[in-house]
Amino acid sequence: MKNRAHITRTAALLATVALLAGCGGTPISPGEASPAGGKSTLASSSATAACVADPGAVVARLLDPSARQALTGGLVQTLDDAARQSFADAASEGSVVAVRSPEGTWQKAYGLGDPAAKTPMSEDAYQRIGSVTKTFTGTVVQQLAQDGQLKLDDPIASYAPEVPNGEAITVRMLLNMTSGLASYTRDENFMQELFSDPTKAWTPEQLLTTGLALPPLFAPGEKFNYSNTNFILLGKVVEKVTHKPFARVLDELVLTPLGLAGTSMPGGSDPYPAPHAQGFTLQGTADAVTTPVNTTSWNPTWAWTAGQMVSTAEDLLDYGRALGTGQGLLGTESQIQRLMSFPETGGYGLAVGCIDGWVGHTGELPGYNTSVFYDTNTDTTVVVAANSDIPSGSCTDSKTLPETSPTLPCMDPATRIFKAVSIALGHEFTPPPKR
Repeated sequence: MKNRAHITRTAALLATVALLAGCGGTPISPGEASPAGGKSTLASSSATAACVADPGAVVARLLDPSARQALTGGLVQTLDDAARQSFADAASEGSVVAVRSPEGTWQKAYGLGDPAAKTPMSEDAYQRIGSVTKTFTGTVVQQLAQDGQLKLDDPIASYAPEVPNGEAITVRMLLNMTSGLASYTRDENFMQELFSDPTKAWTPEQLLTTGLALPPLFAPGEKFNYSNTNFILLGKVVEKVTHKPFARVLDELVLTPLGLAGTSMPGGSDPYPAPHAQGFTLQGTADAVTTPVNTTSWNPTWAWTAGQMVSTAEDLLDYGRALGTGQGLLGTESQIQRLMSFPETGGYGLAVGCIDGWVGHTGELPGYNTSVFYDTNTDTTVVVAANSDIPSGSCTDSKTLPETSPTLPCMDPATRIFKAVSIALGHEFTPPPKR
């Protein structure tokens, strides 16, 4: 019989790696079914209402010249108050919060980047962005599709014949998480090895071998289930089509055109760019442990094209708007297709999520939590980066710090701060409850 500490560590890491999308309980990037068998609330379905009210208008919208100027006026204090209070309620040592609207740009750092050294969080700190990486991977795939180098309805068997049900699984199904392929993070042996040596370097081939050995969860296209295996496969598709390493294609098609000099994909042997905050987690600790673990040196290669990237708040402001409008990334037709890919009034589309007009993604790696969202109603981008993935509030399943408030809803740090900032902006983002 397995000991309780092992079960706790495995369940905890399942939550983390399934949340590479960093869902924080939201349908923007929902996690896998839980070890207890719970199902995602987002099933694939035909659209009955649009999450983005007018995709054509969003794609055609020009950036107001004032947007890059410093935000002034009463909204600055309102945003600062909202961010400061929600940061106090979040279980994170530090955070960077940034907003860009037609009226201007506001950015501020809170708390500590390194509590041991008492170093303040820096506004220009680099951040591990977890599953925000998936939006970059999905964008590259759509770029290759619009250039005719692949088709979204190509069967994955054309690129990876070893995939179970590969003739019935399309590239589109990988992008919108309806392939039925299980995430490699469901494999208990993988999880145990990952926790036993978090500095180990992993290859994409090792991740795929693990993921594809698991039984499919359902017939292709039948349901929704968040799977990191999907996005490792998409990374390999990009490499096969272009005959180049994924990181180089990413730089050529996304990072250089948008001028994202602070965004990269460092692996096990590449240094984490400085300045960066120390990251903290409770993932993988035994039940009785309440002291967060420092994860700064953990190796992110187990996430590859599903979650390995690093960025800055400044870069993510530019990228978040480009992700929402397509400008600088995709042509009008491709971006409209993306903005119309969400099920019903919100959910997961082509490697991006939407709820009530907010388009974006969250990201989580042990020790780090990020939110990047673009409000298609008001042309406003919000970025929140926290150096903790520890939830706070009345959580029933997720491990929290002892001092957490039992009267607050359960939320991850970046989600809590983003929600408060969205209220201050006048368009509340409402994530489904995290447990």
